[in-house]
Amino acid sequence: MIGNGGVIGPKRAPTSSAASGVWSAFEQATAKRGGNWPSIAAAPTSVEYLVVAGGGGGGRDNAGGGGGGGYRTATGLAVTAGSAITVTVGAGGVGSTGSGGNNGSNSVFGSITSIGGGGGGDGDSGAGRSGGSGGGGSYPLNTAGGTGTAGQGNDGGIGGSLDIAGGGGGGAGAVGAAGNSTGNGGAGLQSSISGTATFYAGGGGGTKRNSTPGAGGLGGGGAGAAGITGGTAAVAGTANTGGGGGGGAGAGTPPAAGANGGSGIVIIRYPDTFFPAASTTGSPTYTVSGGFRIYSWTSSGSITF
Repeated sequence: MIGNGGVIGPKRAPTSSAASGVWSAFEQATAKRGGNWPSIAAAPTSVEYLVVAGGGGGGRDNAGGGGGGGYRTATGLAVTAGSAITVTVGAGGVGSTGSGGNNGSNSVFGSITSIGGGGGGDGDSGAGRSGGSGGGGSYPLNTAGGTGTAGQGNDGGIGGSLDIAGGGGGGAGAVGAAGNSTGNGGAGLQSSISGTATFYAGGGGGTKRNSTPGAGGLGGGGAGAAGITGGTAAVAGTANTGGGGGGGAGAGTPPAAGANGGSGIVIIRYPDTFFPAASTTGSPTYTVSGGFRIYSWTSSGSITF
C-alpha cells in the first residue's frame, strides 16, 4: 500500500489535461510543484493601443492640404478591472469654404490623447494650421505650413509660387512637400495592431493650378485639386484613417472648396490568455487573432475589463 493523500492505490502523475474527477491532496501538491496546476484566466492589467485623431480639412483657393491626425501607439498601458475607460473617435475637419481648413477632432483612449490634424491654409496668403500634423501653406511662395505635435506628426509643407501651388499637409511619418516641389501630403505610419498591416494619418495633397496636384500621403490622405475651371476636385481623407483632406483649387466663383479630413480610429489589443472585456459601448469590432483579443472603435464609446 502506498500513501497518496488518503486514497489507496498507486501514485499517478497528474497533468492539467489528463486528470479526471477530483484530485487527491497528493496529486494537487505534485501538480503545483511540477508546474501543471491549471491557470485561471483574469482580466488584463495592460494593453497595447493605437489612437489616431481626425485629419484636418483642406484649404480653398490655391490652398494647402490638411494635416494627418495625431498618431500615438505603444504597449504596456496600465488598465484596471472594473473601471470604465472612455473611448473618443475624432471626426475629420471640414474643408474650407472661406477661412482656412478646419482642424480634425482629437481621439482619446483613457489617458491617451491624439491631436486632430491641422487645417490647410487658405487664399493667397494663408498659413497652414498646427495640429497632430500641420496643414500645408497656401500660395504664394514660402507661406508657412502648420506645425505638427512632437511624437504624433510632422509639419505641413510651405506654399509655392510655381504654378500657384499649395503645400502638402504633414503626415505621421513625414513632412508635407512644398508647393514648388510636388505638394504631396506627408506619408503616415504603418501599424499591424488590427492583425492587418495598415497605414494611418497621411497628409492631404496641395493644389496646383495647371499641373498635377499634390497626391495624398500614404495613410488615407486625399489628393489636392487642379485647374481654375473644369479641373479635378479635391479628395477627402479616407474615413477611419485620420488622413488629411486635399486642398481646393484657385479662382472661379467661388473658389473650389477644400476637402474634408478623414475620421480617426482607436484600436487596442492584449493576449487572449486573459478574459474578454466585461462590457463595451460604441459597438467596437471584436476579433481574436494571432494570440490577441482586438477591439477597434470607429465611433466613440467605452470599455470595462
